[in-house]
Amino acid sequence: MDSPLYDRIVDSEDLTAQARIRDAAMRQFGELGFDKATMRGIAEEARVSQGLVRHHFGSKEALRDACDAYLARAIERINEQVKADDSQGSINYVGIAGAAFGPFRQYVVRALVEGRATQFFDTLADLSAQWMDEGDRQREDEPDTSANERATVAAAMSLSIALLHPHIGRRLGVDPFSKEGEYLLARVLLDLYSHPYLTPDEAADFKARLPKPGHGK
Repeated sequence: MDSPLYDRIVDSEDLTAQARIRDAAMRQFGELGFDKATMRGIAEEARVSQGLVRHHFGSKEALRDACDAYLARAIERINEQVKADDSQGSINYVGIAGAAFGPFRQYVVRALVEGRATQFFDTLADLSAQWMDEGDRQREDEPDTSANERATVAAAMSLSIALLHPHIGRRLGVDPFSKEGEYLLARVLLDLYSHPYLTPDEAADFKARLPKPGHGK
């Protein structure tokens, strides 16, 4: 994506050897998994020496942490741009996010499945909680669960699109990461978020019938 805004989000730190190593690591981790990826393979993919990889990152664990920190920073930058945006919706942040994370989607999916990418997930959940906190101040009813609890589940649901995209594409008839798919997904999500399944009274009724923990199976 060729835009000054995209450049600010993906970080201009980064046409360096250190950045090439990190990007190569995300590709290797994504394709092979963390355990099977090697420092040698990452060095070869980045076209640098193995010694340079160790000089910059020390260990494979530290390199993976740097990958997660990079993605977490990208999320923070997108969030900052959305908050500062006064363009009245003329900027397609769904497209920018897709361009920023698209090359590393396989890394994100595999890392999440392996129980890793903690910083990435926590950043997404923390930023979601900030938005929910703001939304809660506009609510007429008291939230039944904390903003942090809701944000954690919402982050998991949003990331599940990357994990389940083959099924989503099969059902929608379009690759969810194509331009057409991103447009359709955005419309679906906007419709879902603006038309909740349940009214507050219906939700209260279902809640009253939930079995309480410790009160039978």
